[in-house]
Amino acid sequence: MADSRMAGPIDVAALRTLFPVLDQTVNGRPLAYLDNAATTQMPLPVQTAMRDFEQHDRANIHRGVHQLSQRATDDFERARSALKRYVGAGPAHELVFTSGTTDALNLAAAGLSSAGGAAAWIRPGDEIIVSGLEHHANLVPWQQAARRAGAVLRILLPDARGSLHAAELARLLTPRTRVFAVTACANATGERPPYEALLALAAEAGALTVLDAAQAVAHEVPDLSALACDLMAFSGHKMLGPMGSGALVGRREALERLVPLRYGGDMVEWVGWSEAQFKELPSRLEGGTPHIGGAIGLAAAAAFIDGVGRAAIDAHVRALRAAAAAGLAAIAGVTVLSPAASSAIVSFVAAGVHPHDLGTLLDEQGIAVRTGHHCAQPLLDHLGLGPTTRASFALYNTPEEVERLLAGVERALKVLR
Repeated sequence: MADSRMAGPIDVAALRTLFPVLDQTVNGRPLAYLDNAATTQMPLPVQTAMRDFEQHDRANIHRGVHQLSQRATDDFERARSALKRYVGAGPAHELVFTSGTTDALNLAAAGLSSAGGAAAWIRPGDEIIVSGLEHHANLVPWQQAARRAGAVLRILLPDARGSLHAAELARLLTPRTRVFAVTACANATGERPPYEALLALAAEAGALTVLDAAQAVAHEVPDLSALACDLMAFSGHKMLGPMGSGALVGRREALERLVPLRYGGDMVEWVGWSEAQFKELPSRLEGGTPHIGGAIGLAAAAAFIDGVGRAAIDAHVRALRAAAAAGLAAIAGVTVLSPAASSAIVSFVAAGVHPHDLGTLLDEQGIAVRTGHHCAQPLLDHLGLGPTTRASFALYNTPEEVERLLAGVERALKVLR
């Protein structure tokens, strides 16, 4: 495996041969897939790992004494261990498989607000702080948690440029702050907040800290061992892995505070007619048959990323983003959100043009982008922007595709204006 810290250039042409979905035309033009913040494509080695499981080891885990069940269990637990290493989890951490970031954040929010009385982490009058950069999946669950527990929800609002500041968080923190939730990268703007400093500040104040790492886990992989982070959520389909896979990983003491979201098979030690005893972590939070093939594919995706080199991928996508942001900002009437941000996402608005129309004309040129509020409507309303057009990059995208995007936007604006 290549050193994940390597920062040399990657061989994009060679990598693209491992993504056959990219080798197609759309509306008679070569596909330029620039919608990676929504879903990345899956390389052949990941597909092979999942196919091998389905063709040779497919069985349910943990309870079977036959060979297929034992092999499936070994595959599943090896995947868990591999992913813990990938995100820098140590002996004090555990990883719970989920169906993705949304599922993981719902598990966290519901689990911290469902227990009654003294056992509840969030109680009446307590406070929850959520950053204003969040995807709805890291806002709506905390809205519901506050309502359920009788707590107060506070928002760490960004400034007019869409940036978060530690001084503003310090002003919001109080002895009643029980949870602070923030993203590692805003999916609607590409803003990369100083989440390390924000998490540390909240933890020092006694809050339980939650990080949405969905938009960072494919390149700028947060290192849990170096963060003041209690719980971190991520999705497989954002990191070259399968849809319907993901994890909630964090400190054992934080995970142990969670009331299970799903009750049923494989999460119980014993069951009587009127009560049940739950298993220890992580099984206690993994009720039902998990997406075993998805877990295996997720671990294979992590291995693929490390094989290419995380730092190399990160440098590549940031360079593409910088080129796209500069080129878009040079087009008359185009405003780029968070123009100086260092990430894989660039969002923009064009005066007098609806993003859906722009996205449709780009699709006619074979360029796939995302348009709308990007599940971050409060943020875009706060910035006074409304829906935007978003391009997002992965390790297989090229500078030529950035040039196609810029030319495509100029061409579409001429038509629409």
